[in-house]
Amino acid sequence: MASKVAVIAIIIERGSSVEGINGLLHEYSEYVVGRMGVPYRNKGINIISVAVDAPEETIDELARKINALEGISSNTVCSVG
Repeated sequence: MASKVAVIAIIIERGSSVEGINGLLHEYSEYVVGRMGVPYRNKGINIISVAVDAPEETIDELARKINALEGISSNTVCSVG
């Protein structure tokens, strides 16, 4: 199955959700190319961008699991080819 490159942008508005995000990223670590996290202290949020290389179904599955976490907002952008 062909893989796609995607970036998942995540905003964590609830500190208790950090453990859930880290668990999911560990679960899908074979697909993670890299990640960058930025604590935005003035707003009390954390911003994470995650680059992945995976089959589209896997990207969609990870995105659904991330969005199911409380206090999390995320969006995914996939490569066309």
